[in-house]
Amino acid sequence: MGSLLSKATSKHSSNPEKSTMAPATFTHYPSAQTTFQPPLIANENAFLGDIATSEPLDPTAPISAGFYRLEKGTPLVYEYTYHEMKIIVDGEFEISDETGKKVHAKKGDVFYFEKGSKITFTTETFGLGFYVGQRKKDTA
Repeated sequence: MGSLLSKATSKHSSNPEKSTMAPATFTHYPSAQTTFQPPLIANENAFLGDIATSEPLDPTAPISAGFYRLEKGTPLVYEYTYHEMKIIVDGEFEISDETGKKVHAKKGDVFYFEKGSKITFTTETFGLGFYVGQRKKDTA
């Protein structure tokens, strides 16, 4: 086994393209759920802000992630022009669509919003969701 490992290692290290590329890494956003304040996007009570995006590294198929917060007040009706996944991280929402489907969403619930879906968000208190959408940064 040692000889197989050394052959693989020496074969890998002889590739000049591999040896000059920096290894991929990660980015850390400490306490983002409690410290990030998304900007107001609609009405008096709907806030959304991207925190991270893959756009500079993969402009042909970008994904963006951030937080969506809704306070009690005006419902937000949103038509998705991209696919999105959302997890409810705090509070609650009433989420409905044009088919009549309605869910009382609470902490821990996960949603998939298909491109083309028209969704209504409302809350009697507040709701906070973390999302990942298949779109460029700041294009929601």
